[in-house]
Amino acid sequence: MDQFAVEMRDVMKRFPNPGGGEITAVDHVTIKIQNGEFFSLLGPSGCGKTTSLRMIAGFEWPTSGEIVIQDRAMGRTPPYLRPVNTVFQSYALFQHMTIAQNVSFGLEMEHLSKPEIDKRVQAALEMVQLPGMGKRKPRQLSGGQQQRVALARALVKRPAVLLLDEPLGALDLKLRKEMQLELKALQEQVGITFIYVTHDQEEALTMSDRIAVMDKGKALQIGAPVEIYERPNCRFVADFIGETNFLSGRVKELEAGRVTVSLNNLDREMVGLPQGELHNGQAVVISIRPEKIRMVQDPVMSIGVTKNSPNCFPVRVITSAYIGSDTRVIVEFASGARMKVWEQNHISSLDPQAYHFDGEEAWLFVPPENSLVMAED
Repeated sequence: MDQFAVEMRDVMKRFPNPGGGEITAVDHVTIKIQNGEFFSLLGPSGCGKTTSLRMIAGFEWPTSGEIVIQDRAMGRTPPYLRPVNTVFQSYALFQHMTIAQNVSFGLEMEHLSKPEIDKRVQAALEMVQLPGMGKRKPRQLSGGQQQRVALARALVKRPAVLLLDEPLGALDLKLRKEMQLELKALQEQVGITFIYVTHDQEEALTMSDRIAVMDKGKALQIGAPVEIYERPNCRFVADFIGETNFLSGRVKELEAGRVTVSLNNLDREMVGLPQGELHNGQAVVISIRPEKIRMVQDPVMSIGVTKNSPNCFPVRVITSAYIGSDTRVIVEFASGARMKVWEQNHISSLDPQAYHFDGEEAWLFVPPENSLVMAED
């Protein structure tokens, strides 16, 4: 068997524009998804992720390029002849049928024997933790249970690939978080390739083996969650995944895997890690995660750097919000520029002096390995 469950080979999809032109929904995307992988397509509305999923499912056909499933080019193969099944955000359950009848519907269309259907339906309901629920109607179940039925209905046909189009979007936040963990555990249990569409970054980071971050029809970066978060390859990915700060400047020097940047409006320099090819004089932005910044009263005593060291800045606290696990601080530089700093609360204390306060003077230090320098878009 080929190691890839699904491939998108230089796929482009255009739709007619009401004005007479065309809109490019998917723009020369190439993605290889491995067998047994939980792969997420992540991005904002209109980025091309759902169109990509629909082309894999066969609901849309590429304008150019090819969809390959299990080493077989799909061409214009209709959805029902593809070894895939789709779970949508709307459960699309038949309300007049029982849960067992909903799950068995696809198998009955294949004219399997009743004993075989009963066995597979029971196994599917156990898989999604709904044993003994077969005689109930959908309206008697909660939203989370109905979504499990939709999953069972898709899995009972034993597809090679399960496509999931924002399946948890209709659930409340607490249930969504529970279902994220359940879905990942289920995928590991059944070993089927899951291709998951979401605009929720935390959802993608929680469940995925790999993620493709999409914007304006392009796959900007493909990688494991830790790679996407810790080493974003462009400003959009850094900004879309998690919280980040940006400082603008120009490359002053490149040396031994480090880059020195002259910062705009701060009359200081920063040293960071170059992301991609950079050259002297180039306009760049530095991406700095709020939780990766050190904030101290005296940098010499606390972290052993002088007040004139690169990556060290005097600041003033503008606002400070205690949220339990950490304290979220907005600081301001002398130039008026602002930055977010998240400090984890390591010590349990009621002493107000243990936390930052408005108007406090402090110093920021950003370790070079936490300063990611990338080309200005």
